[in-house]
Amino acid sequence: MTTIIQRIADELGVRAAQVQAAVDLLDGGATVPFIARYRKEATGGLDDAQLRQLEQRLLYLRELEERRATILRSIEEQGKLTPALRAAIEAAATKQDLEDLYLPYKPKRRTKAQIAREAGLEPLADALWADPTLDPQVAAQPYVKPAVGEDGSDFTTVAAVLDGARDILAERWAEDAALVQPMREWLWREGLLRSRRIESRNPDDPEVAKFRDYFEHDEPIARVPSHRALAMFRGRAQEILDLRLVQPQEAPPGQPSLAEGRLAQLLGWSHQGRAADDWLRRCVAWTWRVKLSLSIERELFARLREAAEAVAIQVFGANVRDLLLAAPAGARPTMGLDPGIRTGVKVAVVDATGKVVDTATVYPFEPRRDVEGALATLAALVQRHQVELIAIGNGTASRETDRLVAELLQRLRAAGASLVPQKVVVSEAGASVYSASELASAELPELDVSLRGAVSIARRLQDPLAELVKIDPKSIGVGQYQHDVDQTALARTLDAVVEDCVNAVGVDLNTASAPLLARVSGLTPTTARAVVRWRDANGAFRSRQQLLQVTGIGPKTFEQCAGFLRIRGGEQPLDMTGVHPEAYPVVERILRAAGQPIEAVMGKPDVLRRLRPEDYTDERFGVPTVRDILAELEKPGRDPRPAFRVARFDDAVQAIEDLRPGMVLEGTVTNVAQFGAFVDIGVHQDGLVHVSQLANRYVADAREVVKAGDIVRVKVLEVDVPRRRIGLSMRLDAQPGPATGRSAVPAGRGPGRAREAAPAPATAMASAFAKLQGWRS
Repeated sequence: MTTIIQRIADELGVRAAQVQAAVDLLDGGATVPFIARYRKEATGGLDDAQLRQLEQRLLYLRELEERRATILRSIEEQGKLTPALRAAIEAAATKQDLEDLYLPYKPKRRTKAQIAREAGLEPLADALWADPTLDPQVAAQPYVKPAVGEDGSDFTTVAAVLDGARDILAERWAEDAALVQPMREWLWREGLLRSRRIESRNPDDPEVAKFRDYFEHDEPIARVPSHRALAMFRGRAQEILDLRLVQPQEAPPGQPSLAEGRLAQLLGWSHQGRAADDWLRRCVAWTWRVKLSLSIERELFARLREAAEAVAIQVFGANVRDLLLAAPAGARPTMGLDPGIRTGVKVAVVDATGKVVDTATVYPFEPRRDVEGALATLAALVQRHQVELIAIGNGTASRETDRLVAELLQRLRAAGASLVPQKVVVSEAGASVYSASELASAELPELDVSLRGAVSIARRLQDPLAELVKIDPKSIGVGQYQHDVDQTALARTLDAVVEDCVNAVGVDLNTASAPLLARVSGLTPTTARAVVRWRDANGAFRSRQQLLQVTGIGPKTFEQCAGFLRIRGGEQPLDMTGVHPEAYPVVERILRAAGQPIEAVMGKPDVLRRLRPEDYTDERFGVPTVRDILAELEKPGRDPRPAFRVARFDDAVQAIEDLRPGMVLEGTVTNVAQFGAFVDIGVHQDGLVHVSQLANRYVADAREVVKAGDIVRVKVLEVDVPRRRIGLSMRLDAQPGPATGRSAVPAGRGPGRAREAAPAPATAMASAFAKLQGWRS
């Protein structure tokens, strides 16, 4: 364990004592948000990002140690564990290194090499390898058997005997970590990933054409970006593409390949015209072609996929974080509209707390075209419930519904209405998933499934975090190849992101839903439901201490969750802040020093900034905690999320046909990848701002400049109406390109649902988007 602690400390660039403290807290049941927020003295101020990395590495290294122990035990039981082998195994730094060392000792099916050894051919193999001056034909003669063995082995000819000796050497070399590891790393550095269309697949088939960019594609395997790697792996899984690992140069016919030469070099052998050298060259070639080439290809493909999945999961997690921490519109009466054509526009009105107060369905579009009836219904709902915000889902008929609401607002102004709501287009990704869920049925049992989506749209405008936690993060629609990556790793990452976001913002104990409470540090779905039941039976919580009356919440759970739960208007003013109850005595010392009651200190920066944190520390609470307490007192119950702001779409631009190169528009970033950002400009398709068009400087990763939810101004560079593709730039001085043709970039309908890649286009933006095979929710 000491080795693990030191290794993690070295990787994080921190002291071993910090890591040890964090590991002890994690092993004791503490959560990452709790440790990051309330145990800074213990960990030396490790933040949540460092703690998440520490937690992930701790899991990996502990699994590594378990595997190391298993391997040592297995080899020892075979009686083959030498001091040198033990030292090598104990020094192995990765799971791959361990498996390389274990390979020769790993129980396996009976191989040709084993059969040859059992037939007594190993001395021949050793002799020919040790002394290439021996004539193989002569040396093999004494090993020829007079008849086929009882096990079916046939060594009745010199050729068969030499083949058996070859099999022994080939297996020995292929299981030698000192040879395999350098070969693997050489091919990772120098090898090419070659992709070809399987000849039997029709290139004009739409499903096949998505992968057109990879029909004739070679690329250094170590430099394949995540999205391209996952695209090609998907093409292979669909039996459209054939992928191969190839050497950097093809060998002339009849000549040894670069890989064979590399292997010979590692073996310390070269052809010197000796009697056995031709036979040994064939052994080296056999080892590469039969034993190593496919296994190394498989291992490097796995390595590439693992790295690509890690990037995809990281991108997904970052986008989910940005959406969850998007600016809330706040506690304001809101109308949610779930657009539809034939089935009508579903309408739900929720009050400032998110409670459903009214619903309706209007039919302004085909086939009824009851525009006046729809406007009358919406106007009546606005007036009756004093609606301040109208949230419009961005799905089918979104712009048509947006125009309907614009007409409604215009009529309200013309009529001199005292209150004219603000309209906002909201991502409805995942709303349908929520509508049909058991949770929605329990929350809104009296509503039809179709109306529940409108409720979700309204609530996610009021508070994106509180509503989106009810939906599986994978359904939010900002992922890259999310169905192709390791689902366990994806779920673990997204759960961590949601947990961090919820606890960073804090949760109102008296209004939060069970799904939101379940994401609070220390609480589980069971204890969250128990909190809600207690609240329903006893009324609002008046203090954090009352949590201890809830079934299932003991001192340990209380310690983990209390600081993240807020009570407004309760008995203890500090309960509305992020100050943990365990630190209330520190606040009492501060108040005594200030000579004022809590009400005269909270929210008073001029008073608090005169205080020195060092004056209020003790053996338990150091300067970091006291600083946090003063910050909480200065802005009690502060929300770390940004102020609410929405993009203003151009009313003259309703569809892609209305776009012209050179237009400057405002839009909302819906999804971010390393190579660019998708932006909703209100025309049913998201355009792509390629990474080269994000700023007037070099940008390696789009997230350096933008994040999901950002409001940005973009210039239209390219439009391809037939292909429904839009190229955008945030460099407003950029020159637009052609209005049509193969150089435009494809656009997706809504966040994370861009169409899969299309035929090879000319520009960098088009190429990037075209290689995004499968960016979807």
